[in-house]
Formats: sequence, structure tokens, C-alpha cells
Amino acid sequence: MAESLLERLKAVPRKPGVYLFRNEEAKVIYVGKAAVLRTRMRSYFGAPQSMEHKTRILREAIADFEYIVTRTEQEALHLEATLVKRHQPFYNVRLKDDKHYPYLKVDLNDPFPRIYITRRVEQDGARYFGPYASASSIRKTLDISKKLFPWRTCTMTITGKESRPCLEYYIHRCIAPCTAYCTQEEYADVIRQTILFLEGRTDEVARNLKQQMKEASEALEYERASHIRDQIRAIERVTEKQSVASTRPMDADIFGLSRKDTEAVVQVLFVRGVKMIGTDSFTLAGATDVTDGEVLGSFLKQFYESATYVPRRLLLPFEVPEKELLTDWLSERRGGPVELFVPQRGEKVRLVQMAQENAKEAQDQAHARWLADTGKTEAALDELQEELNLPTLPHRIECYDISNTQGTNSVASMVVFVDGRPRTQEYRRFKIRTVEGADDFASMAEVLKRRFKKATAPPERGVKDDSPVGADGHPPAVHGQQPQDAKAKAWKTLPDLVIVDGGKGQLHAALDVMRDLGVEHVPAAGLAKRNEELFVKDMEEPIVLPRTSQALYLVQRVRDEAHRFAITYHRNLRQKRSVQSALDAVPGVGPKKKKALLRKFGSVKAVREADVDEIAATLGFTKKLASKVKELV
Repeated sequence: MAESLLERLKAVPRKPGVYLFRNEEAKVIYVGKAAVLRTRMRSYFGAPQSMEHKTRILREAIADFEYIVTRTEQEALHLEATLVKRHQPFYNVRLKDDKHYPYLKVDLNDPFPRIYITRRVEQDGARYFGPYASASSIRKTLDISKKLFPWRTCTMTITGKESRPCLEYYIHRCIAPCTAYCTQEEYADVIRQTILFLEGRTDEVARNLKQQMKEASEALEYERASHIRDQIRAIERVTEKQSVASTRPMDADIFGLSRKDTEAVVQVLFVRGVKMIGTDSFTLAGATDVTDGEVLGSFLKQFYESATYVPRRLLLPFEVPEKELLTDWLSERRGGPVELFVPQRGEKVRLVQMAQENAKEAQDQAHARWLADTGKTEAALDELQEELNLPTLPHRIECYDISNTQGTNSVASMVVFVDGRPRTQEYRRFKIRTVEGADDFASMAEVLKRRFKKATAPPERGVKDDSPVGADGHPPAVHGQQPQDAKAKAWKTLPDLVIVDGGKGQLHAALDVMRDLGVEHVPAAGLAKRNEELFVKDMEEPIVLPRTSQALYLVQRVRDEAHRFAITYHRNLRQKRSVQSALDAVPGVGPKKKKALLRKFGSVKAVREADVDEIAATLGFTKKLASKVKELV
């Protein structure tokens, strides 16, 4: 098959264009663009050892290809984004369910336009706003605009001959063109104000309305003036809720990116003038073995391929590939210059950081919703039992991870998921006691030995680690601590599945310990992060769960939680020891004097920056001792 494809490649022209790879079922699995089609396509059929992992896997799946020649590379970029959205190829970074994203439509061809939701953008002379990431976000925008501007929602043909208006007129939600209570020009002005509002130009809307209110008042039309006054106040209340984003006016979209495994979330903040008029988050799939820049670049192409407005400036958290080509394409779509800018200081950096934080929060919320979905977690557990050939459904899963810095401050975490949800009160943390240096295999063996010894022995007393902790890495409040019998029960409850973070080495270390302690009947698996491979006992080849499977999603959530928990504990321990080591190096400074210093100055850094007299004024210190502190800290 590869030889026949290579023969066909000889006929591919050396021109810009887009290529599509198909699998044996003739399904499009990848879409790419190229400045020189033949050269780019031939690169997929070169020496496998020189390819990245994702490219090698893609190459094995290619059964056929086709290509489309374009006049310029810029045209190819646009076509690539269109085809990725149409075919949703598995090996591309792609907007999830992008074809279903909704838009607001204002049909300007109708003499009395309505504003409504649509999922298709057409070249029909109408104004479109979007895309919006969800139905809830677009409905919120639609509801606000309807409360502020009296356009019609009915679908009747407007003749102006109706005998009386509907209820919308009497509650000031429509100016009743159906009964000719307004002229076409007056209704068109309402639509113009609505469009300005949807564009984020609320200051201009308010100015126009204030002018209308003044004119109505001068014409002694006091009732109309009072209605306009109420409308202005309503607009001002809405805009008050829009946070001030900048001290200087700007026309910008600000982007943040959060990634976990094969999925990514992009957060977009829309700033018009000095205010943030909206924000939305978009989920992307297929973000495997690609850089952050490539993920964000793919999003920008797909988002602006169908976006109804391109701003003057795009603020990015990092550079994206093919920046110049992307800039030219966006400038053409906007009909004016567009700048892709990575800010380095000032309020623009703050905006990008805000977008980054919101992207992470949106992704965390999505994962939380997934965990709360009973149907999905049950399907994940069923699938995991089948794929790993487990004797029972894995109601209780325990996952272990090791964390250290070049072999120092080695710690481990144990997280517990019951029926697919985290059981944070049963999380445990361990200080590695017997292992010197960075030996993850021996560290994993120690942790598993200590854990499963507790399954058959009374819980240890007076040990500070191996203790219950909250999900934030700190001990719970007294009122939330488990009673001793609950702790003992948690230790004695055996899991239905043990997952260790790592490959064969970590798994074999775990299996040896479990065999020695008589719990070899408990199923165990090692999860290798690079390719998300699961290694299990008595199987030479790893199990690779389908990328779209609920079981893989659950396993990744469990592993990520164990990693996060271990890192948090390790970081806290490292910070604590760095403080201790700095002050403990000073002869004559014991625990009480160290505590007095930290209570007064707050940190070792502040102690280091203080002068000798300030330190000497601390309880228990002399000028001589203060001089030693300044010298050694």
C-alpha cells in the first residue's frame, strides 16, 4: 500500500494546497496544508525513526489521500480550517462539536428584522454574531438585548394592518410595527441600536439614546422621554456589570489555554473599548503530541474561519506557528490590519493571565461535571473492567504517585476514587523513609508496603504522615477529621484496582510487594504517561485504551489527581525545609528565636532584607546575634 501511495505522490504538484489522508474505511483522519504539496506529503512516508510519535501512528493508518490545489498558502490555510471543521479528523486538533455552535442572526433583508438563534452562517446579507460556545451563553445575550431594545419576536408578515398590538407592546418590549404604531425608519433605528450593543459599542448606544431623550423632551413628548430614560438606565446597569478591562480603549480578543492529556480548553475574553463585554470557553480534542503554540494556532484558524468579527488585536499567552501567514489571513478577513501580540508587561499581561486562569477553571469545571455524571462514570467503570479483564467492577480505585526534586524531599501520594468519584477524606500522603536518591521503583515499593501492611494490622499511632489530609494537601479541620475506627476501616478496605503512575518498573515493584504481603489477588496496573499505556500482570504488551473511551478519561483523572496531590505535598515540604535550613544554619538561633523572627518579619526573605538593628530588636536577640543572622541568612 505504501509503495502505491509513493508512486501516486510523484504526480502531486509542487504548489500550495490542502491534503486529506483517509483510512481503510475511507474516513478522513487528517487534514493539512502545505506551501509545496508534494514535499510536505512525501515527508509522511520517510524514515519512521525520524518522525514524532504521533506522525508514526498517523502514517500507519493512511490508506489513501487526496489534495486540493490553491492559488496561495493563505487560501490553503482558510480551506484547511474549513475542512477540519467539516470532517473532524481524529489526528487534528479540532473544536469539539464546532458545527453545532450557535450564532445570533439579524436578517437585514427583512424590512422589520427579528433577532434569533441560528446554527448556520450564510452569505445572505444578514448580520451574524458569534460563534457562542453554548446555548446558555447565547440565550443570555439574546435575553439581555431583548430587555433593552423593543424589537419584535413574532414571525408574522408585517403589513401594519393588525387591529391591535400584542402584550409585548404594552410592556414596552416591542414598538408594534404590526399595527403601524411606528414607522419603518423608527424600527430600523431600534435594530441599529441593538447591533451596536451586540458589537460592544454600548457607550455609543447610550449617547444616541440621550440625544433622542433630549429631542423628545424638547418636543414635549415627556412619556416617550421617560421610556428612553428608563432604557438608558437599564443599559447602564448592564454595562456596570461588565468589568473594566483596560485604562485605554482597545479592540481585542484575549486568549488563554489550559491542557490536560488529549483535551484542551481555550478561554476568550472580548474587550471593546475599556470594558470586557463577554467571555467564552471552547473545548478542543486531539491535543496529543503537539505544542501549546500548535494547539492555540489550530484554534485561531478554526474560530476565525467562521467568526463574524475579527478585532484589531489578538493578545496571546505565547507565540503561535506561522504567525505571519495567520496575520495576513486575519487581516484579509477583517478588511484591515490585525496584530497578533504576546504582551510582556502592564495590564495586557494581566488580561492574558486572567484568560489563562479562566481557561484552567473552565477545564476543571468540565471535569467536575463529568465526574458528577453518573451515567458516564458507570460506563467508564464497565469499560475499565472489560478492558483490563478485572474480576469485579472497580468500585474502589487507589492510585499512587512519587514526587521529588533530584532525589530530595521524596514523597508519595495515595488518592482514592469510589464509584468514579474522588473520596478526598481517604487521601493519604507519605514521606519516603528508606530510599536514598531518586529511585522511583524502590520508593513505590516502600509506599505500597506501608499501605498494605495497614490492611492487616492496626493503624499506627503518633505518625504525622500517612495521615488523612484534605484535597488541598493540608490536614482537615478538627471537626472534619475521621474518628479512629473510620481511619482503620479506610486502611483495611482493599481496592478493586491499584494504579501506579509509571510503566513496567513501577508495576513490578508494586506486584512484588503485594505478593509478599498476601494481597496479590488485588488487580494492579501501571499507567505510562507518554502514550497512556496500561501495563498489567502477565501481559508483555500494554493495553491502549481508545482515545475517546470513558475508561481512559477516568484513568487520566485519577492519575492527574494523584500527581497533583503528590506535587502539592512535595512543594509544601520543600518550602518548609528551605525556611528551616536558612535559619538553622545560624548558631544560637533555636526554634523559639526562629519562630520569633518569622512572626515579626513574616518570611526569611524579609529577615534577609531587614537591617541589623531591626533584627536585634526582636525578642531574644542581641546585636551580635543579629549580625550573625545577616551574615548567614
